[in-house]
Amino acid sequence: MKLDKKNVLILGLGVSGVSTAKALSKLGAEIYITDQKNADDLNDYVSQIKDLNAQLYLGTNDVPLDDIDLVVKSPGVPLTLDIIRKARDKDIEVITDLELAYRTSPDKNYIAITGTNGKTTTTTLTGELFKQAGFSTHVSGNIGVGILWDILNSKKDDIFVIEASSFQLESTKKFTPNVSVILNITPDHLNWHGSFENYVEAKKKIFKNQTKSDYAILNYDDLLIRGLKEEVKANIFWFSVENKLSRGAYIDDQYIVINDGNNVNKVVKIEDLKILGKHNLENVLASVSIGWIMGLNLDIVKNVLESFRGVEHRIEYVTTIDGIGFYNDSKGTNPDASIKAVEAVNDPIILIAGGLDKGIEFNDFIKAFNGKVKYMMLLGETKEKIKETAIKCGFTNIYIVDSMKEAVNKSFEIAEKGDNILLSPACASWDMYSSFEKRGYDFKKAVNSLKEE
Repeated sequence: MKLDKKNVLILGLGVSGVSTAKALSKLGAEIYITDQKNADDLNDYVSQIKDLNAQLYLGTNDVPLDDIDLVVKSPGVPLTLDIIRKARDKDIEVITDLELAYRTSPDKNYIAITGTNGKTTTTTLTGELFKQAGFSTHVSGNIGVGILWDILNSKKDDIFVIEASSFQLESTKKFTPNVSVILNITPDHLNWHGSFENYVEAKKKIFKNQTKSDYAILNYDDLLIRGLKEEVKANIFWFSVENKLSRGAYIDDQYIVINDGNNVNKVVKIEDLKILGKHNLENVLASVSIGWIMGLNLDIVKNVLESFRGVEHRIEYVTTIDGIGFYNDSKGTNPDASIKAVEAVNDPIILIAGGLDKGIEFNDFIKAFNGKVKYMMLLGETKEKIKETAIKCGFTNIYIVDSMKEAVNKSFEIAEKGDNILLSPACASWDMYSSFEKRGYDFKKAVNSLKEE
């Protein structure tokens, strides 16, 4: 895709916006950038592009479109914005950096991973497998420095391991990974996509353009995903925690194994893994499947799996104070993710939850406590909604708090030796924090303050 002298408008000046701007400058495009936030709020990002010849429209999306050839939107920018409607009315194409990266370099080695939960852990783990195997590897997409800048600074045989969110996939048209992965699909971001059906359609775009020369790695235990089989043109390689497969990755006699249809290859003992929970077994199985398909040495895979300790903010052990454990699962941004955290952490649990309302119900979340959750601290936009649901489900040990520090302090006050205090909000962070990372850091800060006291 030739962009020299083309007028390209970037919607959203965040991590991906900066990456896109740098890449477009290198490609010779004329760059325009708009963001509804003002310059003071975007100071860190503006400073990163100060040497580029870019025209900025900050604090507004009221941008003249007459001479614009292409719009590249950051993943977090909703498609409902008026400026996107105006662009489409003028037949100006609107895509994300993921799509633009593929069009710029369609012959790269792309591994794309999506799912409601587990994307970051699986993407990070897969990246480690390839790095330890000696490949020049870029972990990008929804994490990292932005895929477009990585693409332009890569060599022919480099591996791209991409965390692909529904926001990114929704605006793809030609993107075709060599290997696609769908970990799971449960309701999330319904306020964004409008319906669960739309959300599923966005996820399916990860394999839509694949052919028989590609691979799709799918979770056999997720009935919705299993039902997509007839829509997948790529070679399907299943993984399962619950079933032994005639071909695929699964659990056998407490080992993770790969069955290629002829031979069963033991990879690693489950007890030797460092990450907790059934959901992380799914993540490991998906990564092992990728490694197998791409021809990685299983001894290298085994060594990486035995040393991998997970990703920050994903059921992250923080510390123990007076016999009380603290776990940071700020990445638990939907009920399904937090259910998995509750299942993974030893009881009794004092749970800190609540945050942005994404239009999701919490009945299954409360029912999954299954006697493990002793008390619940609720904060944020959904606190009353979750409280009401909990009471209807018969769970009444609830405290309403106004801040993370209050939640941590109150949890510690009522905790007993042997309890575990778990932050797993079941909600996005944007009502109180700019990111789930900031929320996790605030939790750890409050915990460390307890330690100092």
